[in-house]
Amino acid sequence: MRSFQRNFSVSPSCPLLPLQLPSPMETHVWFVLPAEFKSVSLLNQYMELLSPCEKENVLTMRGDQLQKRALLARALVRTTIARYQINNHVIDPRSLKFRKNVHGKPELVWKSDDGQCPSPLHFNISHTSSLIACGVTVNSPIGIDVEEKQRKIKNNILAFARRYFSLYEVEHLSMISDSEVQRQEFVKLWTLKEAYVKALGRGFSAAPFKTFTIRVKDATNSGAFEVAVESSDHPESLTNNWQFGLFELASSHYASICMEKDKTSDVAMRVPMRLTNTEKRLLQSCNRILPVAGF
Repeated sequence: MRSFQRNFSVSPSCPLLPLQLPSPMETHVWFVLPAEFKSVSLLNQYMELLSPCEKENVLTMRGDQLQKRALLARALVRTTIARYQINNHVIDPRSLKFRKNVHGKPELVWKSDDGQCPSPLHFNISHTSSLIACGVTVNSPIGIDVEEKQRKIKNNILAFARRYFSLYEVEHLSMISDSEVQRQEFVKLWTLKEAYVKALGRGFSAAPFKTFTIRVKDATNSGAFEVAVESSDHPESLTNNWQFGLFELASSHYASICMEKDKTSDVAMRVPMRLTNTEKRLLQSCNRILPVAGF
């Protein structure tokens, strides 16, 4: 996984530098911190990247901060995807087309010379009030979730967990005596479960958290986790066809990614998700791989 903090550009004098697509079982994670974007003229430039429908959605949101975060999220997606070389095409971020699946997950619509065809590029986006992240893979559905490390749980953590988590997960949390560690593990588990349902393309309403269990078999030093997902409704649906990564962004957020193992490559089925720190000019790597304690 490569993690980039970025300032995107829409100026003709400062074009987007092209990037190679992620390799099999590699995930690129791009993120921005809304508080760092204070120039009204720059935000207006980002607005011009959006489709008429996206502009309308942004402007109908209540409050300047909500509008700003929605604008940055859409601009991040468009400028990120436009940097990748797909079939050797140079892509204008304004030209990108999107659609939603039946559960509302956004997908890229890619047009080849012969017409519309499935895009090899998959993406997913997540945000809090202070950070927006976009994950990118090739030939593998992806889900990403970010949560503030200091996220407060208003209710008793175990009582809250019983509403949403499986019995196994609740029992795991109940064995943690330190309340702060328990809170941290709750937030980490929440991001893992959220990333999984987003990778499925269903979302929370179609795949409630309580209907499946995240079991982490082995946590390696590389940060790749062997995870089996158990279905409460269909125990025979135990699967380890998904790979997870749990890490920090900007030292302030936990983030989880979930991606389906690349079925087109026998090698990819035996290789863990690639987790690589990368630092570039104007693109700062700010992630630290974390263990998932005890699952």
